[in-house]
Amino acid sequence: MSDQNLEPDNQPEPKKRTAGKLFARIVLGTTGVLFGLVVAGALIIGFALTMAYPNLPELDSITSYKPKMPLRVFSADNMLIAEFGEERRNVVHFKDIPEIMKKAVLAIEDDRFYEHGGVDYQGITRATIHNLTGGAKQGASTITQQVARNFFLSSEQTFKRKIYEILLAWKIEQNLTKDQILEIYMNQIYLGQRAYGFSSAAQIYFGKELKDVTIAEAAMLAGLPKAPSAYNPVANPKRATVRQQYILQRMRNLGYITEAQYEQARNEELITKTNSNEFGIHAEYVAEMARQLVYEQFKEETYTRGLNVYTTITKTDQDTAYLSLRRGVMDYEKRHGYRGPEAIITIPEGKEAAEDAIEKELADHTDSDDLQVAMVLEATPKLVRAVLSSGEEIRIEDTGLTFAASGLSVKTPANKRIQRGAVIRVVLEGKSWSITQMPEVQSAFVATNTTDGAIRALVGGFDYNLNKFNHVTQAWRQPGSSFKPFIYSASLEKGLSPSTIINDEPISFDAGQTGGQAWEPKNYDGKYEGPMTMRRGLTKSKNMISIRILHRIGAKYGQEYTSRFGFLPEKNPPYLTLALGAGAVTRRLSIQSRWHSLDRF
Repeated sequence: MSDQNLEPDNQPEPKKRTAGKLFARIVLGTTGVLFGLVVAGALIIGFALTMAYPNLPELDSITSYKPKMPLRVFSADNMLIAEFGEERRNVVHFKDIPEIMKKAVLAIEDDRFYEHGGVDYQGITRATIHNLTGGAKQGASTITQQVARNFFLSSEQTFKRKIYEILLAWKIEQNLTKDQILEIYMNQIYLGQRAYGFSSAAQIYFGKELKDVTIAEAAMLAGLPKAPSAYNPVANPKRATVRQQYILQRMRNLGYITEAQYEQARNEELITKTNSNEFGIHAEYVAEMARQLVYEQFKEETYTRGLNVYTTITKTDQDTAYLSLRRGVMDYEKRHGYRGPEAIITIPEGKEAAEDAIEKELADHTDSDDLQVAMVLEATPKLVRAVLSSGEEIRIEDTGLTFAASGLSVKTPANKRIQRGAVIRVVLEGKSWSITQMPEVQSAFVATNTTDGAIRALVGGFDYNLNKFNHVTQAWRQPGSSFKPFIYSASLEKGLSPSTIINDEPISFDAGQTGGQAWEPKNYDGKYEGPMTMRRGLTKSKNMISIRILHRIGAKYGQEYTSRFGFLPEKNPPYLTLALGAGAVTRRLSIQSRWHSLDRF
């Protein structure tokens, strides 16, 4: 009885063992297939890499690194005036790059740079896991891979390009040292505003040499490679600061800076440079003249050969000339009254919409050095609240409203009234803001050394960024009495002398002699002193003496003689009015002839 009862319980055992063996076979089979696929895939990839590696481009552009270098223009005292070229770059050797700049870059771009062989597998694994778990997308390209991409590949996101990027990274690591790779990267990477390399970026954004940047500035610059426009400290200061703070945290966490250095850097107020004062000296018209002269000789190579041009201007003289000209023009503006706002818009009610509208409108009005553009938020005869393009709100009151008082009157026409939404110009005088306006008049200034003719200062207009017309070299004007010495000089060639007696009395000429209509010239003061020596006539700038001299030597000869000094005959016709400087002159020819002899490359 007991045997019969046990028999049914023992019957399923063979079936269980059979099912277990079947499952084991399936698992082993599947594993074998997967392993085979992995091996086959590895063999295929290995074969592809073996075939592709010999076809990789040569590394000559890296091993013999010769980047495009811009034209640079300097003052006589070695101040950089301007740079011209698609790529603004100042190549610095690895030993000259400050350690804090290297650490800032490594902290955000590739902190395992000196540990991996060109490809950071640890970083790839970390980024893959992070991306699969739904975090913000991370990349894992090393600095070596970025160098490979910048020199040899496009920025398209394809599997093929990534493979070539990895292969090139391996090849670069085999041919260059780590320091050489980092040096190339820090000189080649694009950092916005046509700046290539961190040395150029330090000059453009902060107006200083790379060796002088602070920890905070280094962190700000290190944030640019990822997205130069998005993290531009001038155009997008808020976003740039957020990234800078993250980089400072990374530097602290990696032990690159101490806690005290971190606290100081995170609280440091950064002062970025504006385009209106990019090089610390306002000599834009001088720089453009130099560029034109160099281009005549080197054509398109002007912008890539790394030529250095040294002019004869000095910073002290140029600064004095620039400030004096602007002060004179602004004094003229104050004497001629306020014309009204540059534009008027309707500011939306919502805060976000209002900020966007203000930012967009102010972007269309460029600051002119100390003349800053502002949007009026509130206006009364005693107080004006406004916001600058930087986002800073300011108050203008008391004497700051004096010049624009007419624009604050309720009787002023709406299109000329300072009101909410009006675009105005303001200037900081001491600690108080004042309303001013952009001038409509222009001016020019040039100072030369009377001994050798060297130009010490030249300002071609009020603001080069607003008006590139050079009023020194491009504007034609009547020279007036300053032309008389050339007429006297011509007479000496014809046998006259300083003691020759010429009659200072009224004279008249018919239309045939003047080239137009009958002419009865007069002395400036209307007084006539009779016969006098030429020396005395020149000293007293007597019109009658100059006219009689030119009449004696011949207007045609006078024209020919003055052309020896660079005066264009077509601008100074051979008529007797030439004696009074009635032609047209400019400084262009004399400046060019002087600079052709002084350019040093």
